[in-house]
Amino acid sequence: MDRRRFLLGALAAGPFAGLAAGPPRPGGGYGPLKPVKDARDGMVRLFLPDGFRYRSFNAAGERFSDGSPVPGRHDGMAAFRGPRGSTILVRNHEVNGPVGAFGDPENAYDRAAGGGTATLRVTRRGEVLSSGPSLTGTMMNCSGGPMPWGAWVTCEETVNGPDVGNDFSGGDNSKLTRKHGYIFEVPVTGAARPEPIRAAGRFAHESAAFDQVSGALYLTEDNFTFPSGFYRYLPPRHPWQAGRILDGGRLQMLAVREQDGKDLSAGQPRGAAYTTRWVDIDDPNPQFTGKPSNDEAVRAVGRQGLAKGAAIFSRLEGAVYHHGTVYFVSTQGGATATGDQPPSGFGKGRGQVWAYETWSGRLGLVYESPGAVVLDLPDNVTASPRGTLVLCEDGGGDNFLRGLTWRGEIFDFCRLAPVPDDPGAEFAGSTFGPGGQTLYVNVQSSRGVSFAIWGPWQRGGF
Repeated sequence: MDRRRFLLGALAAGPFAGLAAGPPRPGGGYGPLKPVKDARDGMVRLFLPDGFRYRSFNAAGERFSDGSPVPGRHDGMAAFRGPRGSTILVRNHEVNGPVGAFGDPENAYDRAAGGGTATLRVTRRGEVLSSGPSLTGTMMNCSGGPMPWGAWVTCEETVNGPDVGNDFSGGDNSKLTRKHGYIFEVPVTGAARPEPIRAAGRFAHESAAFDQVSGALYLTEDNFTFPSGFYRYLPPRHPWQAGRILDGGRLQMLAVREQDGKDLSAGQPRGAAYTTRWVDIDDPNPQFTGKPSNDEAVRAVGRQGLAKGAAIFSRLEGAVYHHGTVYFVSTQGGATATGDQPPSGFGKGRGQVWAYETWSGRLGLVYESPGAVVLDLPDNVTASPRGTLVLCEDGGGDNFLRGLTWRGEIFDFCRLAPVPDDPGAEFAGSTFGPGGQTLYVNVQSSRGVSFAIWGPWQRGGF
């Protein structure tokens, strides 16, 4: 802890000072991590501090309540209050390729696509009460965001479709029946209408964060090989009044005032802060002539913003709204630390956390990783009831859940035990249940699984 606090003091931008509302909150870790047996079957899958327990549930290959199989690649997720003290989870499945829809193909957006969302009702201890598909036939559902009227926005991290060339996986896009690369709204209860919000753009969507005051939906882009942008979608009517997010609005991309094309993917100075503006995306849902390569198609929307001076980021992934501020993660942002190898893809650092004040338009760097040993490629993010951020790692070695407090302390909370035959397994979809007594989190893997974690939260920063 002392070494990490020292390093952070040299690189952080006065973490939440002047950015997050509210009084100072206590911070710090919970002590060393030790192997803990899964309450479901006694296997050790997580390393946690003393006093914490967990149960795994709804693993890939198991069955939903309707008898259909649970797909893998569990990813972004949100928790909502359910009946009789239960919790409702809406969870993404980041399945790529024309592998066929899970659940009932008659209800799928695209019968050939294998991604989507599942909705589960569980106890605070991870016991499944009911489960089933809620949106099917989408692709690469990476993250998203909870909506306060009782919905989850799920994001497709791809632009695959029959009109574009095959992506990095080599899957045959000609087998797809619909265009992908959109966001979809999934109600907490019942199945979603499988209709995309096309005006919110067709690009490699990652996360969504809703500002209750303005009605704007903030969106991140994870364009792995190329520059990424930070967007907002302005619906034609405030979602509180409409009861949902309407199509037909305006898409914009963030730019730094008087610094067109500012490269924020590189290492940032201590206290980095910027005033911002927004540039319009004139054609958020481009219609392609011929059949462009996937690399060309995935840049079609972002290039419009960059041509107008939008800021450059590296791989924007998780985002969360908290007290008037959107915190979002640049997975490979920052400078390459001494002793680290730069990761592949666009961006050479080990991660940044940014904060955008929705009411002032001010953008500030909350944290920049000083090296992989401290923070290695943060991905999904959520906020605890006390405002401490929970960062899901996506690194090449051991993967952690780490906490980042308002004091600038970064601490280890949970380590994932190696997943057999899947060294790329990673944490995703962390979300606190109602009342903050349980942290639900996924492992994104072909053997994907969800966890409920509970314990003495009051002892530390969460």
